[in-house]
Amino acid sequence: MKTYWIYLALGIVFEVLGTVCMKFAEGFTKLWPSVLVFVFYGLSLGLLVLVLEKFQVSIAYAIWASVGTALIAAIGMIFLGEPFSIPKVVSILLIIAGIIGLELF
Repeated sequence: MKTYWIYLALGIVFEVLGTVCMKFAEGFTKLWPSVLVFVFYGLSLGLLVLVLEKFQVSIAYAIWASVGTALIAAIGMIFLGEPFSIPKVVSILLIIAGIIGLELF
């Protein structure tokens, strides 16, 4: 079961990398970031497929999507110059609380 948590974590990392590459692809006008979007999303979805062998789809997808969303929001604020605000940070914390709630209940 631990292996599937590693797959899920790696899938989330690849999803976030793919999303960051989207930003740099500039509407698919930049070759390498555009290629990397497809590579990273392909890896991410491939790992998610493996995770679904052991996890319920509702739990696995919720974790994959919400952790990815929280990470990309943080990356946007920290590295990509997106505006920082308390409501954004609170919203990210609520996403994390929701993930924990799904896992616990």
